[in-house]
Amino acid sequence: MAEIFLASRNAKKLAEMQRILEAHLPGVRVLGLDDVAPYDEPVEDQPTFEGNALVKARAGLAATGLPSLADDSGLCVDALNQMPGVLSARWSGRPKDDARNNRLLLEQLEDVPDERRGARFRCAVAFCHPGGEATVEGEMAGRVIRQPRGSNGFGYDVVFVPDDQDGDLTSAEMDAVAKDAISHRGRALRTIAPRVAALVG
Repeated sequence: MAEIFLASRNAKKLAEMQRILEAHLPGVRVLGLDDVAPYDEPVEDQPTFEGNALVKARAGLAATGLPSLADDSGLCVDALNQMPGVLSARWSGRPKDDARNNRLLLEQLEDVPDERRGARFRCAVAFCHPGGEATVEGEMAGRVIRQPRGSNGFGYDVVFVPDDQDGDLTSAEMDAVAKDAISHRGRALRTIAPRVAALVG
């Protein structure tokens, strides 16, 4: 059985990676941080999503010896000059807290009219293996609503309505298959999955 390491503890991210990779590499097993021996995780101090993803994937390869994937993603809001961006996970400070981040974001956008609440999720996925490395990016455009809705997602999913859908659901109200089809991470993973499968398979 092929094994891939994903530098994350997020169960929903691991499940998403598993679903998408399995389409290209049946039987693949995606391991997360809790499935390998502990190691010193790098500080995500790069100014770009790509830089942070590479830092994490390189550290994963060095620590586990397994082909390693890592992503960095965030919400870029037009009215906030594309912030929180790379600071999305810790927008309201440490420790990371999704509910607190969402409250702060909605407070900051409270006086912004609906037509100016455009935003996009951006994601970079890095793949590092003994023979080299690659990065890809994905984006999902939409808007920030005024009240959280849904329970299927994480992060800012509860306040984000994607453009590329027939309805008016937040990312957290969509089922996994529908979200994978249009999400920033899903698009990036589908781009890189054939490369991963070709190398590992």
